[in-house]
Amino acid sequence: MSRWDGKTRGSLIGYKIFLFFIHFLGLNFAYLLLRIVTYYYFLFATKPKNALLDFYQNALHISASDAKKLVRKNFYIFGQTLVDRAAFLLGKNKAYTHIFENEQYLIDIRERGKGGILLSAHLGNWETAGNLLKGRITPTINIVMLDAEVESIKKFMDLSTGGSRFKVIAIKNDLSHIISIRNALINNEFVAIHSDRYIDGAKFIELDFLGKKAKFPYGPFVIASKFDAPVTFVFAAKDGKYSYHLSSTLPITEKMKPEEIARLYVAELERKVRKYPEQWFNYFNFFN
Repeated sequence: MSRWDGKTRGSLIGYKIFLFFIHFLGLNFAYLLLRIVTYYYFLFATKPKNALLDFYQNALHISASDAKKLVRKNFYIFGQTLVDRAAFLLGKNKAYTHIFENEQYLIDIRERGKGGILLSAHLGNWETAGNLLKGRITPTINIVMLDAEVESIKKFMDLSTGGSRFKVIAIKNDLSHIISIRNALINNEFVAIHSDRYIDGAKFIELDFLGKKAKFPYGPFVIASKFDAPVTFVFAAKDGKYSYHLSSTLPITEKMKPEEIARLYVAELERKVRKYPEQWFNYFNFFN
């Protein structure tokens, strides 16, 4: 898999099985089942495994033997984040704890009354982070994303769990999502955007990332630059069996060029990847 294609993968039967076990047999059993499922993926999911091995060995300079162990751990933790997402929506959120580094930054953004732009990445569990933020910091979280989940899976999750606790602003070719973002900010809402993946054909910015050249989507940084709203980088990494570590950076409140915001974002992303390499969930060749 040379690039990300914008699609979320997974089978409907897989979602049904895990929702059943979470609901009737509990999280511990679901986690135990994950060990079997993710070991299968480690053995047979060649493309994502090779992409991770390349990333760990050539970008983070981890030995081949340690990289293989890290890939297995990565697959398992990714499975846990999916279980956690479903468990949270099934009302089992009391099983989880979290700490929030620099939570006051988001409170300050809310108090400014101009909304806030939260730039994040596919590292850790962004959806559970959004659900945690919704009840604690703000009544409304908007996630800007490609609405490319398999429709049958999305429909089943909505029917089974009531759907996500935040709003989705789907990226459209007619750019109508820009209007939705503007309206959300006017209403003093938070708008979260993943800024680490781009699709071939989309405009990108090329930056140094972990000592190598990598392409990042240009759009999120243009949005962060153009709107009159504070910008912060937010991440949520799993730091225990049922616990998460959320963090945000000092908000950018002055006007900056997209390229300047992108460089700051990439620097923070580097720090998070080095701290949580097992939670790097980009299963494709990230570099040129």
